[in-house]
Amino acid sequence: MRPATAPHQPAPRLGRGWYLGAVLSAVLALGMCLLGWRQADQADRITANPVRVQGIVTQLPGGSGSYSEVVYTAEGRRLSAADLWLPEGAVVGDPVCLEHAADDPAAVRVCGNRYPQPVGITLARTSVPVALLLLGLCLVRILRHRRTRPAREGGARVRTTVVLAAEGMPALTHGKRSRRRRKGGRRGRPQG
Repeated sequence: MRPATAPHQPAPRLGRGWYLGAVLSAVLALGMCLLGWRQADQADRITANPVRVQGIVTQLPGGSGSYSEVVYTAEGRRLSAADLWLPEGAVVGDPVCLEHAADDPAAVRVCGNRYPQPVGITLARTSVPVALLLLGLCLVRILRHRRTRPAREGGARVRTTVVLAAEGMPALTHGKRSRRRRKGGRRGRPQG
């Protein structure tokens, strides 16, 4: 009697969402790190050698797609800065005290603030840990799946070999090498 064998079950596939989640969280973490680094770098350069200028508010934030904008003059050029932390109750046309770095007039912040865009640095501080946590979860899930897959496939290979042997693979040839027979039987010897 033939021993009962368990049916072969393929290893479950890992969804593409885990890989996509790992890539997106890595990109988010990297982007937010760069944003935070840029804000901190500009703040350090302004603090090292600040130059005070007067700016004028030209636009206020009005929703999800618009930011505040301040226009100022530095080194004879008219420049603008977006998304600065404006004083409470500021309206379009109000003067604003700004500080910019002596070596880079584009690195500017409102007087009294540490970072040019405090919202950006706060966003970087909160989103980088969250993105790294998501990346870690995705990587743990992917690595766990990769570790268990070879064990499952290895067991399936052994089962397949056992099943084929149990179904009579050696019985096909009776342990001997099989010979192919040609059409027309044996070649006859030339008469002579």
